[in-house]
Amino acid sequence: MDTGNLFQHIPATLPDELTDTLVSGRQLRIERIVSRGHASPPGFWYEQDSDEWVLLVKGEAGLRFESGDRLLHLTEGMHVHIRAGERHRVEWTSDAGDTIWLAVFHEADQAR
Repeated sequence: MDTGNLFQHIPATLPDELTDTLVSGRQLRIERIVSRGHASPPGFWYEQDSDEWVLLVKGEAGLRFESGDRLLHLTEGMHVHIRAGERHRVEWTSDAGDTIWLAVFHEADQAR
């Protein structure tokens, strides 16, 4: 049995986002991502082959979606399901403390 705590083992300095894979298996990956004022580089868009369900556990963040130029302001407890191929970027994360994400990557639903 593996156990852990999403709020532990975060370095005091965080020059880059911290990504830890908590669980991985066939067509599934669960990550803890810690941001501290981080954002996607200018002009960079994520465009993934898998669906991603993400929960903002702690902090605040802005996710921008290319389609319709939508900006989603996430606060603690909010979650969003991002479909495979949907271009998105992290516009900003709070620099007042840690922003902790729980990201679940899974096989895209082929029936869409």
